[in-house]
Amino acid sequence: MHKLIRRSAVQGAQALILALALAGSGPASAGSKPPYEYYVVGNPADASPAQLPREPSVLLMGGGPDVDAAFPWMITRGGGGDFVVIRARGTDAYNPYIYAMGGVDSVETLIIPSIEAANDPFVIDRINKAEALFIAGGDQSDYINYWKGTGVEQALQGLIARNVPIGGTSAGLAVMGQFDFAAFNGSAYSDDALANPYYKRMTLDRTFLTAPGLGYVITEAHLDTRDRMGRLVAFMARIVQDGWSGMARGIGVDVETALAVEGSSVTRLGTGSAYFLQSTGLPQVCQPRTPLTYRNLGVQRLSGNGRFDLQNWRGYNDATTNYTLSAESGILYSTQPGGSIY
Repeated sequence: MHKLIRRSAVQGAQALILALALAGSGPASAGSKPPYEYYVVGNPADASPAQLPREPSVLLMGGGPDVDAAFPWMITRGGGGDFVVIRARGTDAYNPYIYAMGGVDSVETLIIPSIEAANDPFVIDRINKAEALFIAGGDQSDYINYWKGTGVEQALQGLIARNVPIGGTSAGLAVMGQFDFAAFNGSAYSDDALANPYYKRMTLDRTFLTAPGLGYVITEAHLDTRDRMGRLVAFMARIVQDGWSGMARGIGVDVETALAVEGSSVTRLGTGSAYFLQSTGLPQVCQPRTPLTYRNLGVQRLSGNGRFDLQNWRGYNDATTNYTLSAESGILYSTQPGGSIY
């Protein structure tokens, strides 16, 4: 959910937006209801912004109240134009929020709640014409069930190939890495994941979207408020144990925190921390109905204004606090003073 905007200038902008807003569906045959919902504020025509030289740009947001500074960052890197938000459920609440920040020709929301909607030519066309795209929060199992293998996924891959900025928050963040927690059976909790890394809610996927720079990576949102460090370690253990990769990396992001990635360089935005985890070979014990033992995973916590490099997987200029985590018979231990895992 985004923060409420209270400033009078923004209220005036929202009044203008209300006058300009075009809400409803895109083209459909007479008398039929399209399988998607479409909402737009600003100019509904396709924009033609100046094409600026740019590296791949990715925005990783940890959920909770949105980080205001993250959206102008995406807008700037996209050169303005049409900012598209996609989701499987919810409303068009992002439209006035982002449009009021300025610098865009339009903000569009597509609600894509089915495979049929994800293959609709209008939906695919609007995504293809985006100058920046943001995947909202929700339920990542919807995104994988409805969008994987469809025209939507193909369009998203096309944006990535053209270096169009792409971002996501919460469930949107969860589907950005090479590996995803799919949540097919609902959410998983750290205690349960450490006690049994194969219990029924530990459902993983490796065939959906991969954002630039996130090979070998599984992402995790709401890390601090929902105590998800344990399940992130368990996810990484499963990836390696199941032979999906000889190496696994994890990126956990706190709420009210975003990572702005340009090329391989990461800058932290917001108030919380981000955690970059690295696997160390095979787990010592990773079996069904057995507590996890996985020792000496490297952790780098980014809390300040320094830079982290995804390609070299390290912080620079003392940007990170470094320590190791170990799961020992289902209990997580840290080498930090006091034993904190965060």
